[in-house]
Amino acid sequence: MAPEPEPRSFWRDVWAFRGAVTATVLPRVLAFGAMSALVMFGRHQLGGFALEIGPVELVGGALVLLIVLRTNAGYDRWWEGRKLWGGIVNQSRNLAIAALTYGASAEPEWRDRCARWTAAFAHTARRSLRGERDLPELTALLGAEATARIARAEHMPSAVAVEIAGLLRVAVERGWLSPFALIQCERERAGLIDHVGACERILLTPLPQVYVIKVRRFVAIYLVMLPFSLVDRVGWASPLLTMLVAYPILGLDQIAVELENPFSTRRLGHLPLDAICEKIEKNVLALRDEATEGGR
Repeated sequence: MAPEPEPRSFWRDVWAFRGAVTATVLPRVLAFGAMSALVMFGRHQLGGFALEIGPVELVGGALVLLIVLRTNAGYDRWWEGRKLWGGIVNQSRNLAIAALTYGASAEPEWRDRCARWTAAFAHTARRSLRGERDLPELTALLGAEATARIARAEHMPSAVAVEIAGLLRVAVERGWLSPFALIQCERERAGLIDHVGACERILLTPLPQVYVIKVRRFVAIYLVMLPFSLVDRVGWASPLLTMLVAYPILGLDQIAVELENPFSTRRLGHLPLDAICEKIEKNVLALRDEATEGGR
């Protein structure tokens, strides 16, 4: 049974800096605060115009709604990626179970290779989605020669899937797998490729640029105009209030950016694919060992 996640502390999350977007948005928040200070100085020293607070409040409410919609769109992409990787976990286990159970009469070497190549699929999928070609995990699983061959492939997960298909073909030719068992194994193998393809769809189709640009322009215009509605009401507190308003707005905008690509380690909210792949490898190799012990 998987361990229960540790409960999160409210105050620890409030003061957390690592894993938050604060470091990214803080320079922008300070820039709008400095702009507000200039507006305040110009108003009190040189004169100038001010805005009524009502229209600014109405625009702010509509703007926050647009940003929340964008953040939700980013979260939908993140959550879909997590569900797809949950499918990769399940189908890797199902493929190993089907191959090792129906192929119980196969040679130990074949069962070992089948388990290792099944575990290798998740590693290559993770590296492929991150645009990486270094495969140290495969060297331990498959050896240097096979790893180099996979690294040279145009699409690494497909290359691993071809190797698995070859192992299944050998098992059928030698009578270790029945046609029915082959169908079961092929269904799981094809499902793995389907899930990787869906992850690539998320990766290669970011949120429409025209939508992102327009929302960010609205954010910038709103935060530039905000000090003009505050300067006559709060005076010297105008820069502070501007930054207090800018921080959540810019933070939500950046959260949407972080969630847009759930596979890249450069994003704060990336999926824990390293841990997921290690879990798949551990489970599949354990299934191999259990099948070997049960067959004695």
